[in-house]
Amino acid sequence: MSQATAPIGSTTSAASADPTGSHTGRTRPARVALRSVQVLLALFYGIASALPKLVAHSSAVESFDRIGWGSGAMYTIGALELAGAVALLIPLLQSVAAIALGALMVGAFIVQITVFNGQNAETPLILMVPLIVIAWARRRSTGELLRLVRRR
Repeated sequence: MSQATAPIGSTTSAASADPTGSHTGRTRPARVALRSVQVLLALFYGIASALPKLVAHSSAVESFDRIGWGSGAMYTIGALELAGAVALLIPLLQSVAAIALGALMVGAFIVQITVFNGQNAETPLILMVPLIVIAWARRRSTGELLRLVRRR
C-alpha cells in the first residue's frame, strides 16, 4: 500500500491479510509457503490416500480386510480424506480440515501400531506436523466459521 492510501502508522496492509480477511501478521513468503503446504497436502490426501480407497484399489481392499473393517469403512475413510483435501483449499474451512485430518492420522497411527506391527507408523506422525501448523496458523478461520454458523 502506498502512503497516499494508508494512514501513517497503520500496521495492517493487504499483504498481511489472509484470504478470509483477518490480519495474520505473517510475511508474504510465510503465507505462500503455508498455502503451498496446504495444496501439497490436499493433493496427497485427495490423490494418494483417498482415491485408492474410493476406487477400491487392491492394496486398499487388502489393508482394510486385514484390519477387519471391510469396504464400508474403506469408503467412509476415503470420503473423509477427500472432503478434508477439498476443505484444506477453502479459506473458511482450512483450520477445521487440518484438525479433522489430524484426527484421522491419530487413528491411522494407532492402526499402524496395533494391526500392522508399527510398519509405516511414522507416516501419519509426519503428516500430522504440517496439519498442526496449518490448524494453528489458520485458527482465525475457525472463529470466523463459528461466527457464521451462530448467525444462522
